[in-house]
Amino acid sequence: VESNATIREIRLLFHKSYPQWYPARQSIRLDPKGKSLRDEEILQHLPVGTTATLYFKDLGPQIGWTTVFLIEYTGPLFIYFLFYFRMPFVYGLDERFTSSPHPVVNLACICHSFHYIKRLIETIFVHRFSQGTMPLRNIVKNCLYYWGFAAWLAYYINHPLYTPPSYGKKQINFAVIMFLLCEAGNFSIHVALSDLRRDGSRTRKIPYPTKNPFTWLFFFVSCPNYTYEVGTWISFTIMTQCVPVGLFTLLCFIQMTIWAKDKHYTYLREFKDYPTLRMSIIPFLL
Repeated sequence: VESNATIREIRLLFHKSYPQWYPARQSIRLDPKGKSLRDEEILQHLPVGTTATLYFKDLGPQIGWTTVFLIEYTGPLFIYFLFYFRMPFVYGLDERFTSSPHPVVNLACICHSFHYIKRLIETIFVHRFSQGTMPLRNIVKNCLYYWGFAAWLAYYINHPLYTPPSYGKKQINFAVIMFLLCEAGNFSIHVALSDLRRDGSRTRKIPYPTKNPFTWLFFFVSCPNYTYEVGTWISFTIMTQCVPVGLFTLLCFIQMTIWAKDKHYTYLREFKDYPTLRMSIIPFLL
């Protein structure tokens, strides 16, 4: 290949010789245990001499991220409704099991549905993915996580014996306001990140705050979308005062902290002028 060839061009050449390994399935590396090279990297800019040995690894069957998110988020949306509408096979046929006397149950269903509908809309119209695919085997694990937790939360929130929050309307109203603010913030961050790749480029860029006040969290954290996401589930926990929701929120926080730290360190590694004030997910703390 020419010295100015990109890794993407090398993948395409490899695919032409070995049709069973399409580009998304290939991991091209300089070292067998090293990181996979990005499509836009140019051969002559890599730490190689006049000749280079590249290593190939089969990543297995792949599935597009758009498809992954649509599957992951559609499940919780419909699974929740099975419990909300009190299907006979869930709670039984007793008349007192057919509806809930607590308005917060209806509100929780609206908020839960809104969250996942927003996610589906973002997947179709907003998100631009730096990596186009994910290993197909991971979809089962991801669906078990999202679908399983949706069923667990919905079972308790819509249960006939569910008890409303201790502080009544004040607690619920506070949680709803917090929920809507976090959802608006999360959406604003996703739009801002999408705008960085409006030209179709997959090159990583430093995200900065815009005129939208919800994006000002970029002054303090690298991944404010995760900060707002955790805030959304904290507010949902306060609204429902349900232990399974709290456990789900805790797991979300742990997982998103791991993702945020990984992205934060990637920014620090790639950009020497990266803002020093920023933390990963919680301003001034974490």
